[in-house]
Amino acid sequence: MRITDLIREAGPTVSFEFFPPADEAGSVSLFETIASLVPLHPAFISVTYGAGGSSRERTQRLVERIRAETDLGPLPHLTCLGHRTTDIDRIVDRYEALGISSILCLRGDRPREGTEAPGDFTHAADLVAHVRRRSPGLEIGVAGYPEGHPETPNTLVQMEHLKAKVDAGADFIISQLFFDNRAFLDWRERCRLAGVAAPVLAGIMPITSIAGMRRMAELAAGTRFPAPLMRSLSRAGSDPESVKRVGIHWASEQCRDLLDHRVDGFHFYTLNKSDATRRVFENLGIVDSAGLRSP
Repeated sequence: MRITDLIREAGPTVSFEFFPPADEAGSVSLFETIASLVPLHPAFISVTYGAGGSSRERTQRLVERIRAETDLGPLPHLTCLGHRTTDIDRIVDRYEALGISSILCLRGDRPREGTEAPGDFTHAADLVAHVRRRSPGLEIGVAGYPEGHPETPNTLVQMEHLKAKVDAGADFIISQLFFDNRAFLDWRERCRLAGVAAPVLAGIMPITSIAGMRRMAELAAGTRFPAPLMRSLSRAGSDPESVKRVGIHWASEQCRDLLDHRVDGFHFYTLNKSDATRRVFENLGIVDSAGLRSP
């Protein structure tokens, strides 16, 4: 079933993001993680795609394995920087041959080292438009940035970029991670005012360590860490388990509040681990994603 159909018919969805492991040991560990999250009945599992296609083959192999060995629906990421049209067409053909019904179209990060390979696409909206033309039946997701995109500080232009992706054919939006619900809810309202009516899934990442929080700040530049969260982490001090409890509690309260505000769904950035996400569900008092539906 299409992701947008699930949102419309079953209420808030739950999904998880994973990145392709670099070796066999990582693959074994990842599938153990995925197995532990299956009872939560996620709507889909998204699989990331490295800058410039650096993990292209590993992404495709992981998608194929999820499709072949589980009952879960994989959502492959596809980035366009450094890609020719023929590259994109081959990848999409491969996914459609597997029966993949949805894909996440992204511009992608620029390589941190070396020069960027030449490509035929400049913006995510260009990729969305191309995929929509060649594969009209494929469901397309795109990224949204509640607290802004670091390369586009003008919030009006940011909204124009998001609307361009939806107007080009995107069906749903997955937000960048955030810790301030007020920022997300305000952004969601601005989306509606701008005529962006596609469903929006909230990106949630429980903090599990101070080092992990610092990595989040680097990967998601512009993400704000609210003062109450920072005070709680300060009280936790250097005790790893206390820091993890604070992060899981904060994410749980985010989810509770967002459910009260009729969020379309949650997309958990897992870092290929399951414990924190499962504990968030426990704190919400639910067994699986069906329990997210409002009474």
